[in-house]
Amino acid sequence: MKEISFQDIVQTVKRLCMEANYFLGEDVVQALQKAREQEISPLGREILDQILENAAIARQEEVPICQDTGLTVVFAEVGQDVHIVGGAFEDAVNEGVRQGYTEGYLRKSMVYPPFGARKNTRDNTPAVIHVRLVPGDQLKLIVLPKGGGSENMSFLSMMPPAAGRQGIVDFVVASVEKAGANPCPPIIVGVGIGGSADKAMALAKHALLRPVGEHHPEPEVADLERELLERINRTGIGPQGLGGRTTALAVHVETHPCHLASMPVAVNIQCHAARHKEAIL
Repeated sequence: MKEISFQDIVQTVKRLCMEANYFLGEDVVQALQKAREQEISPLGREILDQILENAAIARQEEVPICQDTGLTVVFAEVGQDVHIVGGAFEDAVNEGVRQGYTEGYLRKSMVYPPFGARKNTRDNTPAVIHVRLVPGDQLKLIVLPKGGGSENMSFLSMMPPAAGRQGIVDFVVASVEKAGANPCPPIIVGVGIGGSADKAMALAKHALLRPVGEHHPEPEVADLERELLERINRTGIGPQGLGGRTTALAVHVETHPCHLASMPVAVNIQCHAARHKEAIL
């Protein structure tokens, strides 16, 4: 049994909160650079240049990529041979978020209750935490700051199975068209198919963690990703919604078995500031 201390989790989450908001992943940077080369709209190219310059300044000066430093989503893969000592796991995660957002000068965006007074919690807690128990003696933590503009553009459809692949394509493309400029394109589109309503939504968000442009290992799903990306980029929404061929950098699909009477399909969109960092304890 491996022991991991409460304070080690706190310090790791604190660091990941700051790094995720300061340092755009190299996979995203490369995707933006490739999009810049392929973009035919002069305005679109200019916007992509500004996005890349902004990311470089954020990295150099260790300041947030975007003023919306997000709802803090934490994915945790907890080894079944791990024992956390010194306090409760969720308390450690939230303390890490509290310290990271305070000491890192990151905007605090969480309010409670969700309706009515909506008072700011003043430290960006609590985080939204997804925990998965896995074999082994390690704890993997992934911090995903999720901006409000992109999170608001989330969609779910409980489709009849007869809708099939074409129904999925039409729904995802229509969702992106409805979102328009709101999620700050170019975007990454996470799609969850199967399970239940809540499972499909979780799959769609988890899909955003995959390296940009890395396709699903199943050929049928990978083909769907390619078709969706092509269709989305034909909408002409373009960078920041001002026209062009670069509406999305990637479409990532995750699937799960589902009930024979249903076919849940969820869409979770990530803005161009596709921020997430991970660590293993």
